[in-house]
Amino acid sequence: MQIDTLKPKTKRKKSKQIGRGGKRGKTSGKGHKGQKARAGHKIRPAERDFIKKIPKLRGHSSKKINRNKAYIVNLKDLEKIFSAGDEINPESLIEKGLIKIKKRVSSKIRVKILADGELSKKFTVSACEVSQTSKEKIEKAGGKIV
Repeated sequence: MQIDTLKPKTKRKKSKQIGRGGKRGKTSGKGHKGQKARAGHKIRPAERDFIKKIPKLRGHSSKKINRNKAYIVNLKDLEKIFSAGDEINPESLIEKGLIKIKKRVSSKIRVKILADGELSKKFTVSACEVSQTSKEKIEKAGGKIV
């Protein structure tokens, strides 16, 4: 092995050319002047302004999203639409159009019957929440709550 036959493992780096004919000179690839040409320039991302305008959700967001809203039905509506002896449950209320829902998941629907109006017909109420006064009115008319 001779000294003149040895070759280096890595190639030699070319020296940086400066000036008009060089690779990086004058404005160093940054164009002319302006905010982006300056050292340490910081431009806010466009998304940040949009995010800052959205109001913060207070409290635990999971509680707000998963809240199961109860649909309210009054006794006067039941009196008009149902006939005597009918069974009232969420499915029958959806069929008659008293409750309008986007997804037909009747097992998860909460329905509360309130005591607005008078009742003369006999009904069987099941799978619905009933207020105390509406319970009294239904039982007074001869109906029952299951």
